[in-house]
Amino acid sequence: MPKSFTVRDLPIQERPRERLLKLGPEVLSGQELLAVLISRGVPGKSVMTIAQELLTKFGSIRAINQATIEQLCEIQGIGPAKAAQIKACFEIAERGKLDSEPKKYNLKNPEAVVKILRASIKDKAREHFKLVHLDSRNKIITITNVSVGTINANLAHPREIFKDALSHDATAVILCHNHPSGDPEPSEDDLKITKQLVEAGKIMGIEVLDHIIITKNKYLSFKDKKLLT
Repeated sequence: MPKSFTVRDLPIQERPRERLLKLGPEVLSGQELLAVLISRGVPGKSVMTIAQELLTKFGSIRAINQATIEQLCEIQGIGPAKAAQIKACFEIAERGKLDSEPKKYNLKNPEAVVKILRASIKDKAREHFKLVHLDSRNKIITITNVSVGTINANLAHPREIFKDALSHDATAVILCHNHPSGDPEPSEDDLKITKQLVEAGKIMGIEVLDHIIITKNKYLSFKDKKLLT
């Protein structure tokens, strides 16, 4: 049986990791970047082959980002540990998008929130609920992830929301989640949990300034639609 091709069969200067170290990550192909991340292959399959199979199966780097742990593990050579590494890498990259000086924003309108958050949740296959913590001048303290799944009273419970807000000394919050369907209209659950959170906020002394639903191309502001009553 012929020997399986591995990265070590390449000249040193052509190996993905060495090319990255010498020339920077921007010169690497998607396959090479994935190979560096995955690090090594398995018996009978090189790391470059595994990287290419990921791209072939999902079609793009963006689609790999959206894949679940279970879907990633369908590729031979990707186990739970490697899948976790891949998901962690993409999450670090997405959180980095939120670090582009967000504290300088004074959130006077929902467009500013959408500008900050859209890139991190617009392409998610499931609903992601985020909480923007604000100080007394409506400037961002931080942005946290509250839940992943379907927005409802169980996943976005007022107790957890305001525990999070209190831990960051927030005086106000903005709720935000995505609709993978592309339709920004609020569901009954969206309306129900928003009402609960507004009422709880009044009791806690933490104002809910808005709840914004974001899709790839649209958004809906509860404040603009007068749905925060």
